[in-house]
Amino acid sequence: MIEQVWPNIYKIEIPLPGNPLRFTNSYYIHGIDRSLLVDNGFNCEESRSVMNEAIYTLGIDMTKTDLFITHLHADHSGMTEYLASPTSRVFMSYEDGTAVLASQNINYWEKLNDFMQFSGLIKAGVENNTEQHPGRLYGTAYFKNLTPVKEFDHIVVGDYSFQCIMTPGHTEGHVCLYEPIHHLLLCGDTILGKITPNISLWEIGKVDVLGQYLQSLDKIERFAVDVVLPGHRHIIYDCRERIQQLKAHHQKRLDEVLCLLRYGSTNATDIARKMNWDLSIKKWDEFPWAQKLFSTGEAMSHLYNLYRQGQTLITKSNDGIYYFDQI
Repeated sequence: MIEQVWPNIYKIEIPLPGNPLRFTNSYYIHGIDRSLLVDNGFNCEESRSVMNEAIYTLGIDMTKTDLFITHLHADHSGMTEYLASPTSRVFMSYEDGTAVLASQNINYWEKLNDFMQFSGLIKAGVENNTEQHPGRLYGTAYFKNLTPVKEFDHIVVGDYSFQCIMTPGHTEGHVCLYEPIHHLLLCGDTILGKITPNISLWEIGKVDVLGQYLQSLDKIERFAVDVVLPGHRHIIYDCRERIQQLKAHHQKRLDEVLCLLRYGSTNATDIARKMNWDLSIKKWDEFPWAQKLFSTGEAMSHLYNLYRQGQTLITKSNDGIYYFDQI
């Protein structure tokens, strides 16, 4: 579906086959000399077919269109190589851009194998087969003309002058686009309505990604935003209210995890099994492989945030990393 959401800005719903998110919102911003396509979708036939139809319907000339990728995940970057013309610049943060390029190397996925070990997924009997990961199934091939962006870089498209706002948390190099005159925010997966962005920790000791994400919400809250154009689902018209809801959600998650830790030392997978998930599938053991991975990654981010706050302790054993309550 194509919908004009603002003058010269069109939302294109790109299907995500087999994914509970269902669609990625790609945004086409029509300019004078150059246009901009923000995010795309999986690199698969169904997604490409819908994007091709949108390009035809909107009369998009990809030789005069640049691509902006809010973050590295395949549901936002998968078609980048497919769409980019030799004259297209690909705007992306340095952190996420280099990660996408590195993901073409099989060694990149070794850290995910490590995560499956120390999180307790392997101990729980989950298959250690990263070829099932959406990033490997639907990620972009190598692409050229990467143009790294950083905080407060400007991208002018027609009547719009966007500022790049770094919002790490969902990924290390997540970037939003803010238009200060129109009070518009194209926010990728930093703020979503009804559903919450997955905040997963894949490497212990690197960074407190949940703490990072909450700081990113604090940053966005300081901007005057009337309309949020998110990466999934519906447009948001009360940015600050939604931010408060997201903060409350994660505080509730932290309280839940801390409560579960009072039953004894445990790993992230065992915590994920017992957490309440707002999904159509209610039993963790029945989750698809990728959903088990992402739910455990989210459990890990909350466990590590509690550790950084001094509320939990960590021990390491041969079969993984265990957390226990300080009390």
